[in-house]
Amino acid sequence: MGLALRGRRVAECADRRKEAVGVTEPLIIEIEGRDTLEEALVLGDEVIIGQTVLEKLDLFVDCVNQRLIPNPAHPDQPVSKVK
Repeated sequence: MGLALRGRRVAECADRRKEAVGVTEPLIIEIEGRDTLEEALVLGDEVIIGQTVLEKLDLFVDCVNQRLIPNPAHPDQPVSKVK
């Protein structure tokens, strides 16, 4: 993706394996007209969007149709939950 690495972090995989991986400079992720500022962990050459990005963008996963959809309660823009 052409991003500079700014350090390393320990990532825990789904199988509980821990690995030191590169962490990128901040980048803007835009999906369905919604955007958020994030950093990425580099574990290979495949791009995977994580749960925190989906939560910040207020998007749901439609597994049946294999797509992302805006939260029906907030169809026009993401709404962040504050506790």
